[in-house]
Amino acid sequence: MADLMTVQYKQTGKSSSLNEMGMREMQARAYEARDAQYLLLKAPPASGKSRALMFLGLDKLHHQGLKKVIVAVPEMSIGGSFKDTDLMSAGFFADWEVQPNYNLCVPGGEDRKVKAFIRFTADPNADILICTHATLRNAYKELVPSDFNDTLLAIDEFHHTSADGENRLGELIDGVMAGSNAHIVAMTGSYFRGDAVPILLPEDEEKFTQVTYSYYEQLNGYRYLKSLGIGYHFYTGRYLDAVHEVLDTSKKTIVHIPNVNAVESTKDKYSEVDCIIDAIGDVVEKDMKTGIITVKDQSGRLLKVADLVDDNPLRVEVQNYLRNVSKADDMDIIIALGMAKEGFDWPWCEHVLTIGYRSSLTEIIQIIGRTTRDSEGKSHAQFTNLIAQPDAEDDDVKTSVNNMLKAITVSLLMEQVLAPTVNFKPRSRVRPGEEVDPGTIVIEDTTSPVSDKVMKALENMDNIKAAILQKPEVMAPAVTGDDDPEVMEQVEIPKVVETLYPDMNDNEISTLSEAVHASMAIQSTGGLFDESDLPEGAQIITPEGVQEDELDYQGDTDKPSIPDAGAGNSEPNRKFVRVGKKFVNIESLNIDLIRQVNPFQGAYEVLSKSVTPSVLKTIQDTVVGMRSQMSEEEAIILWPRINQFLNEKKREPSVTAGDPYERRLAFALAYLRKKDQERKAQAQIL
Repeated sequence: MADLMTVQYKQTGKSSSLNEMGMREMQARAYEARDAQYLLLKAPPASGKSRALMFLGLDKLHHQGLKKVIVAVPEMSIGGSFKDTDLMSAGFFADWEVQPNYNLCVPGGEDRKVKAFIRFTADPNADILICTHATLRNAYKELVPSDFNDTLLAIDEFHHTSADGENRLGELIDGVMAGSNAHIVAMTGSYFRGDAVPILLPEDEEKFTQVTYSYYEQLNGYRYLKSLGIGYHFYTGRYLDAVHEVLDTSKKTIVHIPNVNAVESTKDKYSEVDCIIDAIGDVVEKDMKTGIITVKDQSGRLLKVADLVDDNPLRVEVQNYLRNVSKADDMDIIIALGMAKEGFDWPWCEHVLTIGYRSSLTEIIQIIGRTTRDSEGKSHAQFTNLIAQPDAEDDDVKTSVNNMLKAITVSLLMEQVLAPTVNFKPRSRVRPGEEVDPGTIVIEDTTSPVSDKVMKALENMDNIKAAILQKPEVMAPAVTGDDDPEVMEQVEIPKVVETLYPDMNDNEISTLSEAVHASMAIQSTGGLFDESDLPEGAQIITPEGVQEDELDYQGDTDKPSIPDAGAGNSEPNRKFVRVGKKFVNIESLNIDLIRQVNPFQGAYEVLSKSVTPSVLKTIQDTVVGMRSQMSEEEAIILWPRINQFLNEKKREPSVTAGDPYERRLAFALAYLRKKDQERKAQAQIL
């Protein structure tokens, strides 16, 4: 199994420590924005969003004049996160209490729940209601937006909403915002949608105050978890014949089998479960009360296995058993299809093994979130994607290559999300003597100040990255080593930015594009670190940076020590960044250096080591057909490379060459010649 990325964490304990009001770090950050009418809270699974909403809701009820709080969750099981909670004993001013008749996340008919919802809106003695998204939508049909006056409407798992005209929840949010004085708290642990539809329209999103708590902040602040790995394993033939290669029965594991409509599926989900259980070991017994299967693995250990794929009546008992799991020994391996993802809490989970390509970024984020809970005794969490290796003899090789590259792309996106956050601040907004926060890069804008539109867009940089990573013509060559970082930075990223922010001018697009590319380059090559992170005895890196051959790597770290004593003499506590093979003082970071970096070089290196040369060539040849048509911007950038090729090879690049890079130069040359002929013909006409 090859890991595309492994992130190490410092176990600071900050994300789980409580302040004097009983709030974790993320919850306290959200509470600071409690006066906002529209609040968008982006925080990873297990960061405590449910309790953050309780703090916010109670403040609005007791101190801001609101009369009611409505909490909508995507499914009934998640409603349990908002049950009665003692908050006062930890220092808060009130407890969270829900009247039983207004907890609508219980069994029963939808008509009865809608009537209870409508009754709640008119009940002067009721202040908190819990329901599903579906109940909220159905009740809204019987109400008008003004019925939500003086109400906090909280939408949990907000990524279920979108600006798509067919999305009724999105339409509901728009209606409530336009037709009432309601407050809205939108919460999501998934920063992206699996499709290209935004969660909110730009004009609506501007109305929201955003509070973001990054995955890195969450995981870095844990007490026990030290590292997270994200990787993939290729198989040929049936996936069932390769499961044993990646299924470590000593790890607490969730196995997600493919949907029956997926190409990886055998179309018989029950036999797939049987094969996976056989890969675990020998069945000893099945408890007909709980549905839990006891299996003896090859080392002789007795493992408890839960089958959530079988949809017979006993599955309800399996689910009940899992809800009551209270210690590590209660469960070892869970096999699931559409379950055990969003909202599923099993803190001891160490490994999620997902079989087949998943098209939704949101789904992948939710799956990874199952293993990133902090738990005593769990030092490493692992996500593995078992995906089919393309076969040159396959009639549909393009589809298999495309699926494989998309799966890797998701891992690349998670690499960006899980790395230390890089923030940007214009020089014009730094006060004299002000010390910027750690992880902040200052944008030089003294001649052309950065606009508010750019600053707002920088808050949503992960969404821009997601849009870039979902463009096959950008990612396919990047992953297969056939990319050009300069073309990506100057052509492809600006195209995405212009599409997302059509009202930006050329200056703003350029500034934002450079910042996005800088962030991608930094976060894919190690992120920011300071003097305290350097190995013992290492000296400070000079502002000019350190070349690869000057570095003295110690052990398995990527942190340099400087063999030359003359390299020091810097002030303490400066911040440094690894860009490619260089370690550079952040104050000396410049766009020319960043342009040399392929943010996804690591993906190509892993891919090239994980498949045979013939398979890699099949992938690269297929990728050529995925490339977009040559653009004038790219051809102009490649023109100096064409001249360099002519000087070195004494011939023109060929469109039939085996080297994809040479073929790209040939396409650029043909494009430029065609354009030149068109200009000459036009000149003759004039």
